[in-house]
Amino acid sequence: MSPIAAWTLWMAAVAFEIAAPSTQVVDFGRYQDCPVLRNDRTRVVLCPQVGGRVLEYSLDGKNALFVSPYELGQPDDGWKHNPSAGRFDIGPEQIVPKRDPLFRGQWTVTSSTDHEIELTSPDCPTTGVRLVRQFSLDHQTSRLVCTQRIENISDRTVQYCHWSRTLANGAGIALLPLAGHARFPKRYVRYEGGGILTKPVDDNIRIRDGFLEVIGPPKTPKLGMDSFAGWVAHQQPAGLMFVKQYPTFPDRLYNEVAGITLSTWAPASGETVEVEPIGPAETISPGQSASFTEVWWLWDSPYPAADESVDLDRLRDRVNNLPATPWAKN
Repeated sequence: MSPIAAWTLWMAAVAFEIAAPSTQVVDFGRYQDCPVLRNDRTRVVLCPQVGGRVLEYSLDGKNALFVSPYELGQPDDGWKHNPSAGRFDIGPEQIVPKRDPLFRGQWTVTSSTDHEIELTSPDCPTTGVRLVRQFSLDHQTSRLVCTQRIENISDRTVQYCHWSRTLANGAGIALLPLAGHARFPKRYVRYEGGGILTKPVDDNIRIRDGFLEVIGPPKTPKLGMDSFAGWVAHQQPAGLMFVKQYPTFPDRLYNEVAGITLSTWAPASGETVEVEPIGPAETISPGQSASFTEVWWLWDSPYPAADESVDLDRLRDRVNNLPATPWAKN
């Protein structure tokens, strides 16, 4: 190598070090050197080691995400081969090929600043895509912006959708504001025995003041909803309100079997509920990409007593007064 070339490479390395400060890392359960974002009250711990997901999203030390005992370092409890906590994925569930490089593979930290980290998946031959996820934490509040980009690395056109698979902490109470024309008689469907019930009956699910409330584990774990309100909340037993905002598209195709915009999965154990915003179908040509963004929030919210309910008017007002979402202008 010539002296000029060596000097050029050295200067580029110095410039990179100046432009990209080293990422803060912490050890978390079975994982070491996990990238972390934080401010005075909120901490976000990421897991590039397995599936490029969020291990911790906490307010004052309370993690809003369910982390399996296995991933916390205990013996295998049935979760060994099933990553927990803040998972993301692509769908549609019944169509997408197996994709271990995306869901369980080793991801790479491809860029970082003091408030934003980008993770990139390995290439996945079965799906023909790679995924890029950006996580940006506000300097002062719990606002966490999560963007997933699906990049078509194949030589064929593919069609997938965003599928968030976040495991929230405790069954708690899932709260979905109802908006848009209803397609389901009960405003939700229940997946059961390989089929979909369109008129389910369940004492743990009710409609109150314009909200669909899941107040406990349903008769079977998986439900699907078609609201276009663009947000969902989870009242956690630990005294946190976990809110996800996400864009909805009434005029676009949703390619899940039931055409849903949101799904939940709550096992009878009561340890978690999966809160799953679902994006519309994205038809992606070779070399092109499609993105979907969720905005997460946490705030203190005491769990209601046995004879009480969540104050839905207060919840609605608080969400309506949050800062504008990145997609609001569109």
